[in-house]
Amino acid sequence: MPGGSIYVKSEDPLHGLSPQVMYEQFWRKEADQRRKLRWAKMAGGLVVGLLLAYRFDLPYVPAGLVCGLLTGAADMFWAWHSYEATAVWRGRRRGETITGRLLRRRLRRRGYHVLDGRAVPGEASIDHLVIGPGGIWVVDNEAWDPETEIARYGDRLFLGEKYGTSVAKALVGASRSLAEVLSRETGIPVTIESLLAVHGGELRRTVTAEGITLIKPRLAARWILTGPHMALDEQQVELLARTAARELRRMP
Repeated sequence: MPGGSIYVKSEDPLHGLSPQVMYEQFWRKEADQRRKLRWAKMAGGLVVGLLLAYRFDLPYVPAGLVCGLLTGAADMFWAWHSYEATAVWRGRRRGETITGRLLRRRLRRRGYHVLDGRAVPGEASIDHLVIGPGGIWVVDNEAWDPETEIARYGDRLFLGEKYGTSVAKALVGASRSLAEVLSRETGIPVTIESLLAVHGGELRRTVTAEGITLIKPRLAARWILTGPHMALDEQQVELLARTAARELRRMP
């Protein structure tokens, strides 16, 4: 009957599973196929090695084996890297932990403060607040499935086939709320730039649209260092950091 009966269990083993669980199950099921393809690629690498040995008068066996093994190792690494790139989306790793560690490693020695998990009481919450000589940034984290293309068309942000306006609007609103609190409490007029660290999805390059910048986590610190939007002295940085730590509620 159309829609099925509520009293009969679906025979589809994937029925009711989340996209993340389905992705992991398909990954495991395709392990044998990946191994077969890897052997085929290694055979191709072996042939290339033999051709190179013939062309440059090298020992045939070592050249063929080295090229074949290198091809297999490269394929294995790429498969592992592709799977690990979805770890945050699959819930196996926390994006805010990864980004926070990268930000502190690169920025603290440059005079920047990185505050994690802050919120304006009753309003916005963000993953990281960065305060330093070049200005103030809000950095949030997000992950989409591997097939979601993240791009800008015209002035609009697109996440796959959907508009990204709601995502951008929420982050821009959080930045404005935080800026209002800091400006009011310190007497220093500030603006806050919005960054979104992308841990999943197809992001070919850094995208700026609708008031936010979407960037790979490992590039966020470099973006902050090379794109200052304010000039704050040491005393102002310390005042803003202390005020943020006092006024902005720490999220659990």
